[in-house]
Amino acid sequence: MRVNKTYSCIPAEEKGIHIINIRAIEDIGYDQHESTLLNSLSKNPDADCKYGLYFRDGKRKVDYILVYQYKKSSAGRTVTRRAHNDSTARSTKQEQPLPGKGVQLEMGESEPHMDYHEDDKRFRREEYEGNLVEAGLELEHDEDTKIHGIGFVKIHAPWNVLCREAEFLKLKMPTKKMYQINQTHGLLKKINSVIQKLTEPIQPKVAEHKPQTVKRLSYPFSREKQHLFDLSDRDSFFDSKTRSTIVYEILKRTTCTKAKYSMGITSLLANGVYSAAYPLHDGDYEGENVEPNDRKLLCEEWASYGVFYKYQPIDLVRKYFGEKIGLYFAWLGVYTQMLIPASVVGIIVFLYGCATVDENIPSMEMCDQRNNITMCPLCDRTCSYWKMSSACATARASHLFDNPATVFFSVFMALWAATFMEHWKRKQMRLNYRWDLTGFEEEEDHPRAEYEAKVLEKSLRKDHKHKETDKEKLTWKDRFPAYLTNFVGIIFMVGLTFAIVFGVIIYRISTAAALAISSTPSGRSSVRVTVTATAVIINLVVIIILDEVYGCIARWLTQI
Repeated sequence: MRVNKTYSCIPAEEKGIHIINIRAIEDIGYDQHESTLLNSLSKNPDADCKYGLYFRDGKRKVDYILVYQYKKSSAGRTVTRRAHNDSTARSTKQEQPLPGKGVQLEMGESEPHMDYHEDDKRFRREEYEGNLVEAGLELEHDEDTKIHGIGFVKIHAPWNVLCREAEFLKLKMPTKKMYQINQTHGLLKKINSVIQKLTEPIQPKVAEHKPQTVKRLSYPFSREKQHLFDLSDRDSFFDSKTRSTIVYEILKRTTCTKAKYSMGITSLLANGVYSAAYPLHDGDYEGENVEPNDRKLLCEEWASYGVFYKYQPIDLVRKYFGEKIGLYFAWLGVYTQMLIPASVVGIIVFLYGCATVDENIPSMEMCDQRNNITMCPLCDRTCSYWKMSSACATARASHLFDNPATVFFSVFMALWAATFMEHWKRKQMRLNYRWDLTGFEEEEDHPRAEYEAKVLEKSLRKDHKHKETDKEKLTWKDRFPAYLTNFVGIIFMVGLTFAIVFGVIIYRISTAAALAISSTPSGRSSVRVTVTATAVIINLVVIIILDEVYGCIARWLTQI
């Protein structure tokens, strides 16, 4: 039977439960029947769920998912209640000893020890979910899954919560006011129509990519001015991206004050209370009977190798993933588009070098056997004289990439860089106007959840020594080991890089000398090619290895 839990919050005072100043797992008492959250079955537990995107009633949409791990225990749970003073708390612990302290429960027979960590996580989950309910969100539990021990909490944001948070976040929403977008006239209109016809095969087949003649005026949402907004379809007024953003903001600022856990979902994830938190996709994209949705459309017209030559449906990307992802792929599209003329000019310069290689006077003189120019030895004692004509192949190959046309290519690339920047600025301003991003600012980076958890742990350790209302911060003594480790690691890696570079230089010198005194004529004639090729291969292998090592160290440094 599926577990369907809909929570409603009851004040702790009405239940007679007093939880104060919890500092450790041993101080937590838990009882399924005397929790501050009551569970009740859904009225319609057998309702069909469309692609799993809705609650079991088939009406409320799932806006966010919380994943947690649980362990089912057959043992009964006892309640340990904290009193208002230390003496009462100590007497309570003596009268009702907690499992795990070496004392077994007497319930007719010996019961296994309770897992304090699991009880701690369960307690924090219940308190956190109760606070989410108080914030207006609707929750539904589902533990009847294919993966044993994994539970899911479905979160739905009702209309009043969406309106409240949209006003709080000052989200710009479309109003009823509409205005016409001026169209080009005369010669420009004819040129645009010709370009549209020529580029029609490479345009994505999505409605959002078609040119719009009408635009709605957007304005920060206000509950007092709802009559100004287009609320003809409330279900689609807040799209999936906006709904998940609103729910995530609530998850970040919802606290667990009773358990002294006041940093939201990020810290709960960092400490394993929840395993993951994520929004759902808009349906499936594989299968013949799949209903049309934005995810399927993006898969067919954007995230497929078969449409690599088409323009990006950038408006649909922004609608599905948000403004930041949309701007990133818009920049990537402009950059890729601007690389086309640069690559064409580069190919022309290379072909010019191929066409003029037989007319290059320096390479012709080096390759002319009649000149018979003898060069000095490359090293002392062991090296002998050599003919300049032996470097003919190297001279001809260098002309392909270093010819008079490369000067023009350098000037062209300098102008290309300036043109690219101006083109992207223009494109960005057009997107800002079309997406109503005026005043859009990057969200500040929040501290990592692991760092917040360490600050919390440190504050809990020092709480019994002195009580401060100010937020605890890590001191220089706490940071010094990490800083020292980082500094030593950086110095070591820089030294290792210089050592490898020096080693490659020594290898080139020693290999060239060894091949120069070789007894085989083929070895002496191919000294430069052999040394250069092997040195390049060694450099490539070292770069790949160091890249993996640096990546592992970077991931490790961000976790300590």
